[in-house]
Parts: sequence; structure tokens; C-alpha cells
Amino acid sequence: MTTTAAGSHPRADAAPAAPGALAVDARTAWIAGGVWAAIFVATFWDFFRAQVSMAFGQVQDWGHTLVIPAISGYFIWLKRDRLAAIAFRPSWPALGLLALGLAIYSAAAFGPAALQHHNLRGLGVGVALLGCLLTVFGTEAFRYLWFPWAYWVVFGQYISDRFISRVTERLQDWSAIGAHLLLNMLGLDTDRVGNLLTVHFSDGTSHPLNVAEACSGMRTLMAFLAIGVALAAIGLPRWWQRALLVAAGIPISLFVNVLRVASLGLLSTVDSNFSTGEFHSMVGLVWLVPAFLLFLGAMWVIRNLVVDVPVAAPKGGA
Repeated sequence: MTTTAAGSHPRADAAPAAPGALAVDARTAWIAGGVWAAIFVATFWDFFRAQVSMAFGQVQDWGHTLVIPAISGYFIWLKRDRLAAIAFRPSWPALGLLALGLAIYSAAAFGPAALQHHNLRGLGVGVALLGCLLTVFGTEAFRYLWFPWAYWVVFGQYISDRFISRVTERLQDWSAIGAHLLLNMLGLDTDRVGNLLTVHFSDGTSHPLNVAEACSGMRTLMAFLAIGVALAAIGLPRWWQRALLVAAGIPISLFVNVLRVASLGLLSTVDSNFSTGEFHSMVGLVWLVPAFLLFLGAMWVIRNLVVDVPVAAPKGGA
């Protein structure tokens, strides 16, 4: 049985406390969430430091992970009105998920060498974050928080070569074949042996162009898929339209990487140093712009596959 102070009235919009849960107002829950966030980052500092270091060290491959948290925050911002209308009710049993996440992270950070892996630590961080969200905000609010959480867990960390090498090798082959055909169509005499392209110039010299892993498409594919998922969630109403747009990330990634390799081949006719080093990385970043435009075009096509026709209201009364 609960009581209120004299002259005070219970909030009309406050949800009754569920058995085993403590009802708190939104302001208190947000403050608690901020405190939890600070503790969370401090606890998993080594993971976040390694992630940021990799993102800055290989910007052309994993730089997109730096903006993923902001995009996840934007998803939460879009649901701010619905979240504000909910009386957050902490789910204390979710502390078990937090403990599980800590156990996974500890095993990956301090356990046997076979378990010391960045992505396994990332799994532990993700599970721990899930436990934090449920503990602080409750299951009702998590209906609007699960997607931002999943988006960050999937796209907010770099993927180890141990997991992506097989797909990377296949995309290397396709990128090399496509770039070889395109360069010859553009009038550049080009030979291909495996993933090595050789551009022959009119003066009798030649320049090798190795389709390195950075051009294979897998790492860029992760950035493209992140773009596709974000655009699908924001701009498309139907689940199958969203699935189509996300799936479009694979051919878009391959197409852009073919153009990327071909452009490096063209630039090598001006200066062979253009196909290596920092300039090589800059070219990869530049090609993200047309990739984004291709995504917008694909989204426009998919959205217009179905045109909603408004139903005319019946004339006269019932």
C-alpha cells in the first residue's frame, strides 16, 4: 500500500509499478542512465580505446564506426516523445545480463590466448549494455531502445580478419575482374593475373595495381550496410522494402569498389604513387559519396514500388 503527502496528487500518467520492479519518473531514470554510461565507458575503457585507435588508424576501412554511436543516438531522439511518455520501470533481473557481459568480456580480455579477441570483447560489451538498458529503463522502454542498441553492436566495431577473410577473398576476385573489364573498356591495356592488375602505358612502361584487401569491398561493405540499415529504418515504412534496401548494399558495395579500383588505375597513368599510400585511402573515402547517392536512388525506387492510394470517404451518413 502506498501513500502520498498531504495536498499532493499522484501523476495521472504514471504507470503502476510492476511486481518486483521499482517505478521511477523519467527525469530520475535519465540521470541514472547518465551515471551508468560514465561507469560503463570506464569499465570497458580498453575496448573503446582499441576501437577508436583502429578507426583513426584505418579511416578508409573503419572510420565509419566513429559516427555509429551518433546515429544510434539519433534513432533514440526520433523516439523521444514516446520514451518521455513512459514511466521507466527498472528490471532488476536484467542485472544477470550485465554479469554475463562482464564474464564474457573478462574471458576475452584476461582469459586464454584463444579467447583474447576484440570482437569477443565487443560481444561482452554488447551484452553488458543490454543488461544496463533493461536494468535502468525497463522492458517497456526497451521496445524503442533495442534497435539503436543492435545497430551499435553490429556496426560500431571493426570486424576481425579472422571472421571476414573468406568473404574478403571472394570480393577481391570480383573487384579485380570488374576493374579489369572496365579499364580495358576505357582504352587502358590491362592484364589480370589473380588479383594483380598490370596497366600497360603507351610509352612501353607498365604499372602493377594490386587489388588489396582495402579494395576488396568487405570493410567498405560494412559501412554501406550501416548506411542502408539507417536509411531503411528512417525512410521506408514496410519491412520488405527495408530488407531490399539493406540487401542492395552488397551490389552497391561491389560496384563502387570496381569503380574505386578502376579510378586508381586511371590515376596511375598520371602518377604511379596515386595508387598507393594516403592518396589511395583518400580515394576510398571519396567514393563513399556516390555510394550514398546510389543508396538514396535505390531507396527512391524501392519506396515507389508501392504507391498508397488514399481511400475515398463514403458519401452520406451511415
